[in-house]
Amino acid sequence: MNPATPHHAGIPPIPDYPATPTVGDFAEHELIATITDIAPSARNGDDAAVIDLPNPAARSVITTDTLVCGRHFRHDFSTAYEVGHKAVVQNVADIVAMGATPQALLLALALPRTLPIAWITDFASGIAAMLDHYAIELVGGDITISDTLVIGVTATGTITGPKPPLTVTGARAGQHLLASGAIGHSAAGLDLLSHFGRNHIPPALAPLVTHHCAPRPAPGRGAVARATGASAMTDNSDGLIRDLTVIATRSGITIELYPDALQPDPLLQHAATLLGKDPQTWTLHGGEDHTLLAVSPTEQTHGFRVIGKTLPKGQHPILLNGKPPASTGGWDSIRSTSHTQTPHR
Repeated sequence: MNPATPHHAGIPPIPDYPATPTVGDFAEHELIATITDIAPSARNGDDAAVIDLPNPAARSVITTDTLVCGRHFRHDFSTAYEVGHKAVVQNVADIVAMGATPQALLLALALPRTLPIAWITDFASGIAAMLDHYAIELVGGDITISDTLVIGVTATGTITGPKPPLTVTGARAGQHLLASGAIGHSAAGLDLLSHFGRNHIPPALAPLVTHHCAPRPAPGRGAVARATGASAMTDNSDGLIRDLTVIATRSGITIELYPDALQPDPLLQHAATLLGKDPQTWTLHGGEDHTLLAVSPTEQTHGFRVIGKTLPKGQHPILLNGKPPASTGGWDSIRSTSHTQTPHR
């Protein structure tokens, strides 16, 4: 079958990147070398990568995710380095949320011919930095030409020992709800970008923007939660209420959140005052923090704090102040218009 000849549309100039040379000036093997020279792996370069399992009892954990320019990131909000950084984090977070140890990454790119090659090198540098952060490797992938910039990442990991993986079905009544990481910071950063633009963010609030564009979860926390008895876990990617509703519904329980544990920190409060926003909207519905949310019989888990408890199944899956939350909004990959627009993504 002869492939159809694609129409190659141009893209607008990208801030801080020279217009030339572009992707269209390079052959496929040269584009691949541009990335692999920055993020090398001895297992990358054959038809497929062979990944050794740490022991015969290990199980593989695999996830995949896609980022589309204009829907999941914007050139005027995020640098190429940050896009590469975030592409790794949001996939590895799904591996970690299973209580697994991340191991390797595959990268598929659909690139406009007019995309500056300098964008690709900065993107690869962002990927390489997070590969080092998680002690993993980029072991393969694919590149093609497209009118729209699309990034596909597949992450693999391993899980060992007799304990089950931490799925969303393992929560039981009488346990504690734990969190590792900030909640609401990514959504606040996005609202700041939407209001001020990237070049006019108040310096005191820059950490919120960084948390949105380049989150940096601590490595190893998922395995710690599994080792210390957690029975269910997910990461806060679609909004706290939405993600916890999945655990509560799938596990047949009710989750009661502690309001005091969800009070906005000074950064969130400052941003809310400046923008005239309710910070609770960011905390409850923002998502994209990639904070780990674990259900465990123990309160004492390194790197985690208690933010709620589990109850027998009631009329509502989530309770806040003894009542169901006023809104259950969050990110929906089909119905939501864009990760790059606010409010109520």
